[in-house]
Amino acid sequence: MPLTTVETPADSDGASLSHGLKQRHLSMIALGGVIGAGLFVGSGAGIAAAGPSIVIAYALSGLLVMLVMRMLGEMSAAYPSSGSFSSHAERAIGPWAGFTAGWAFWVLLCTAVGLEGIGAAQIVHGWLPGTPEWAWVALFMVVFCGTNLAAVKNFGEFEFWFAALKVGAITLFLVLGVLALAGVLPGTDSPGGSNLTELMPNGGEGLVIGLLASVFAYGGLETVTIAAAESQDPVRGVARAVRTAMWRIAVFYVGSMAVIVALVPWDSPAVVENGPYVAALDRLGIPGAGQLMNVVVLVALLSAMNANIYGASRIGYSLVERGQGPKWLGRVSGGVPRVAVLASSVFGFLCVLLSYWRPDDVFAWLLNMIGAVILVVWIFIAVSQLRLRRRLERETPERLTVRMWAFPWLTWVALAGMATVFVLMAREPDTQVQLYSTGAMTLALAAAGYAWQRARERR
Repeated sequence: MPLTTVETPADSDGASLSHGLKQRHLSMIALGGVIGAGLFVGSGAGIAAAGPSIVIAYALSGLLVMLVMRMLGEMSAAYPSSGSFSSHAERAIGPWAGFTAGWAFWVLLCTAVGLEGIGAAQIVHGWLPGTPEWAWVALFMVVFCGTNLAAVKNFGEFEFWFAALKVGAITLFLVLGVLALAGVLPGTDSPGGSNLTELMPNGGEGLVIGLLASVFAYGGLETVTIAAAESQDPVRGVARAVRTAMWRIAVFYVGSMAVIVALVPWDSPAVVENGPYVAALDRLGIPGAGQLMNVVVLVALLSAMNANIYGASRIGYSLVERGQGPKWLGRVSGGVPRVAVLASSVFGFLCVLLSYWRPDDVFAWLLNMIGAVILVVWIFIAVSQLRLRRRLERETPERLTVRMWAFPWLTWVALAGMATVFVLMAREPDTQVQLYSTGAMTLALAAAGYAWQRARERR
């Protein structure tokens, strides 16, 4: 399909939204956006499978994510939009692509809101066992729905402090871990390299499992490009976030994995049962490590809930602005798409109810359906960047304030990496269902988007 030369409403879909996010909000969202609950808890299964080679797995997937963020940053700096990659896909490939990427991501974020609410409620229920979990989920939903219904600066303030706590916690963990490994932490003997004697204890298969686990731990990085459209200086905000992505990934993900596998034996049951960070803190003799990390995980979950309601509402609003959704969803008042916020929150709460009513079929099917959506989004980002970069160089080169490295070669390398992950998912029994379910949803959305596009062209 040829590139459209007519500017779509996506170029200015932020015009009706407020610009209440400050640079400090964007900077901290960029920092904290890479630190999710999956890093604190979900990485345990990856370590148990891959052993010390989990560091290699996180480094490889981190390189892929860096390339994706660079591509997304190039397009978002040139075309700031609350629709982010969905707007770019529409501009580069066609309306059906924007429709597919946007609505698939909306479903992913709304479902994630429900999952995060359940996880946060389970932690609080553990502290207060006499209280029902559903009541905590409802409370969290009301709080963050209310936060997002108010001015966007409220969302920014919540994320600023949430991110500050997460960054502070993981930085303290890294400092303590490095001191322990150096043998200078009082009361702790350095394990030296005793836990690193076997790089891949489960062979290549273990590394593959660890690689797949690490890829999906990086979700959330896209939020900063969505939020940038409502900042006071979108181009500067995106450029700064993208340029710092490399060290953030290297320090927070790869660095913390290296510290954990050096401190704790990879096959320790505590790595999976308690989580790798708790296991490492226990190894250091930190009193109350479990409860301390529960607080940090709770903050990470609440932060993700807040960010995902925000992201879902803006993606939904952008789709409606481009004529790809029901008009009532795009109503804006006070600079906030309040109907989209409510719809995203209701869908998230519905996912929570499904987890109680139909955990074995409907909810499990929904989880499988969104299992590989982030990879689908990344493919749309890469293809869009390939096509938009040529147009930008030809028509408006001054917009290229952020440039993809070694274009187009590294873009093709990234696409090859994504294809490799899909092949690996098809090989693993545990991820096959996710791959096929996500593929079915993507094809259904693409067909609906293409039918809608043809109908609009006929009109």
